[in-house]
Amino acid sequence: MKVLITEKEGEGLEALMGQRITLFCMNYIYTGKLVGINTTCVKLEKAAIVYETGALTDKTWKDAQALPHDWYVSTAAIESFGILK
Repeated sequence: MKVLITEKEGEGLEALMGQRITLFCMNYIYTGKLVGINTTCVKLEKAAIVYETGALTDKTWKDAQALPHDWYVSTAAIESFGILK
């Protein structure tokens, strides 16, 4: 069975530009304001690494450590993404 996939402009990470997002990656969870995207990485401003989430419906993370400056995450490591907190 063949499936036709159509790419739509402004979807995916592009639709979340300028918003605080959460990236579930192979080993870690990152959160921050999405300020840049290219074919190999995304750039997060005011970024943090989440070591313990707590309930995903809570307003804050149970243990999120701020990173010292803007942070780049490889798009190859991203498993899923969205707005949580």
